[in-house]
Amino acid sequence: MSDDALADDELADDELPSAVVRRPDGVYFQADAPAVACQAAVNQVFLSSACFGGLDYSVFIRVLYNCGPALPAGLQNHALIRFADDIQPFLAARRALYKAVRIVHGEAEYYFEPVFLEVPDAPPQPARLSFDEFVADMWVKGIRFGIDAPAVKAAIASGKAARIVVARRLDPTPGVDAAFVEVSRDIHRSNAPREMADGRLDWHTFQNRFPQVKAHTRLLRKVPRQAGTRGYELSGIVIEPPPPRDIELSTVAGSGTVIEHQPDGEYLVSAVAGFLSVDASSKRISIGPKIVSREGVSARTTGNLQLSGEYEEFGEVQEQRVVEGGSITIHGDVFGKISSRGGTIVLHRNLVGGSAVNADGDIRMKGVASGAVLQTKKGEITVARAENCVISGTRVLVGEAVNCEIIADEVVIKLAIGCAVAGRKIDIASAGPRKQSEMLLFALVPDTSKYDFKLAELGTQLARHEREAAQRKTKMDGLTGQPEVRNYLTLATRVRKHEVVLTPEQEQLFHKMAGAVGPTLKAVAKLSLALKAEQVRQEQVREQMALVERQKRLVMRGTRCIVRLVDGDVIVRSMVFNPDLGPLYDSAPKAIKSMLRAAGDHRPVIFSGSSGGVDWALDE
Repeated sequence: MSDDALADDELADDELPSAVVRRPDGVYFQADAPAVACQAAVNQVFLSSACFGGLDYSVFIRVLYNCGPALPAGLQNHALIRFADDIQPFLAARRALYKAVRIVHGEAEYYFEPVFLEVPDAPPQPARLSFDEFVADMWVKGIRFGIDAPAVKAAIASGKAARIVVARRLDPTPGVDAAFVEVSRDIHRSNAPREMADGRLDWHTFQNRFPQVKAHTRLLRKVPRQAGTRGYELSGIVIEPPPPRDIELSTVAGSGTVIEHQPDGEYLVSAVAGFLSVDASSKRISIGPKIVSREGVSARTTGNLQLSGEYEEFGEVQEQRVVEGGSITIHGDVFGKISSRGGTIVLHRNLVGGSAVNADGDIRMKGVASGAVLQTKKGEITVARAENCVISGTRVLVGEAVNCEIIADEVVIKLAIGCAVAGRKIDIASAGPRKQSEMLLFALVPDTSKYDFKLAELGTQLARHEREAAQRKTKMDGLTGQPEVRNYLTLATRVRKHEVVLTPEQEQLFHKMAGAVGPTLKAVAKLSLALKAEQVRQEQVREQMALVERQKRLVMRGTRCIVRLVDGDVIVRSMVFNPDLGPLYDSAPKAIKSMLRAAGDHRPVIFSGSSGGVDWALDE
C-alpha cells in the first residue's frame, strides 16, 4: 500500500477532536470551544501527517490566539467558525520539500528556492510549495504563531530564491495606568495677565492663581486602569504585558473633600465651599476658608496676588511682589510688599527691604526686619529686632531697635540704639546713640488750644452774666431801700404774719399806701425775675466750663516718657499734635522720617543727658 493510501485511511478512520468539525462544505472550529482546546485539536491534526487545505490564516490565528483582524461579522454569532476547506494528507515526500527555519531575535527566516520531489526509480520532479503545508510544517517545527501569510504566499508564488522573514513574535502592548481627570473648570488656575477696569493688562498679576469652588462640586474623576494586550512568542507561548499601575482617589483627598462612587464613575467632590489648594509634596487637594500656598510668591509662580480671603504662604515673597488680602501668614522670608485689609499679618521669618501694612489689625514678626516698613492704622506691631525701619501703629513692641523711626500711641522697646521715637506713652529699658544717629525721643503732647479758647469764651460769658446779675441786684436794692417802700414792706410782712391787726381806718390807709408804692413793687418783681435768670445762666456756663475742663484733662491724660537706662546722649522733647487731625502715626513713611529726623528741631527739651534715667509725665 502506498503512503498516500495509508494517510487517507488514517484520516478517515480516526475521530477528529471535538473542537474541530469536518463537513462537506469546510472545516470549522466549535465557536464555544476554548482556545486551548482548539490549539490541541490543530496540534493533533498536524501531528497526524495532515494539513488544512484552503486555510484562512487570519481566522485560524484569531480563534487560536485572539490576535489579528476581528472575525467577519457573519461568523461572530454562529456556533461554528469556518477556517479551511478541508483536511488533507501531508505526506512524508511532500514534507521533505520544506527546510528548517532560522530564528533570530523573535523572527523566523526561511530561504525559498526551487524544490524537487523525489520519485522512486525516476529523476527528481520539479515541485511547488504550498502555504497550507508550510503552516503545518512550521507548526511541527515549533513555529505556531505569527506567520506572515501574504509574504509567504508571495514568495511561493514567485518561485524565486529568496530569504525572507516568514514569522514574527508579537510583543505585548502595555496597558494604560489609572489616572485622575479634572472634571471641573473651577479648579483650573489661570496664569493669564489680569485685565484691569480700564481694559489694560496687569502683567504682574495672574487672572486666577487660587481657584475657589462651591460645595458638592466634582473635582476629579478616576479613569480606571486598562489592561494591555498579550504578546506571543513564535512558539505560541503567551507573553503577558506588565500590569498597569493603579491609583486611588484617597491618596489625593485632603481636608474639605470626599470620595463619591457614582454610576458613571468614582469622583473626588468638594465637601465645603472655599479655596482649593494642592500640597506640592503629597499632591493632596484640600478645600478650606484659607488659601494655602507652598510655592512662594514670585513673577514665575504667582505674580502679584489680590486675594479675597485669608492667605498662608510657606515659601518666600520675592522682591517687587505684592500680596494683598485679609489675614496673611508668611512662613518664608519676605522681600516684597504685604498688604492686609484686616485680621493679622504674621511673618515667621525675616522682612528685608519690603513692607507689611495692615489697615485694621495687628502685625506680628518673629524674625528680623531690615530696611523695611511696618505700619498699621489700628493695631499692634510686635517685632523681635528691627534695623533701619519705619514702624508706626497704635501700639509698638520691639525687642531691639537700631536706627529706626518709630511712632505710636504707645511704644515699648527693650533696647533702642540711634532711633527716633515718638509716642503718647514711651517705655524704653535702655536707650543710646549709634555712630552718627542721635537717640531722639518725642513725647506727644496734645494741642489743647481749642479747649483753652472755649474756656476763655465761657469765662467771658460768665463774667457778663455776673455783671448783669450785679446790676439788677443794685437796682433792686435801690428801690427797696426807699423809706415808703421799706415801711410798706415791713408793715405788710407783719400783717401777713398776724403780728398786727388793723382797724378799718388803718386798712384804708394801708391800701392807700399799697397803691402809692405799687409801681415800685412791680419794678422790684421784674428785677428779681431777671436776677434769677442771670443766676441760672451762670450755673449753665459753669457746668459747660467744668465739662470742657474734664475733656481737656482726658485729652492730656496718659502722656508719659520713661527711659530706665540712658546709655549715651539722649534728647527728649515734647511734640505738640492736634488730635482732631487724626493720629500722627497714620502718615506716609517719608513723612514720618522727616517728622522725627527734622534738622534743627526747636521743640521744647524735656531731657538732655548721657546717663541716668527719664521719668516724665505731662501735668494735667
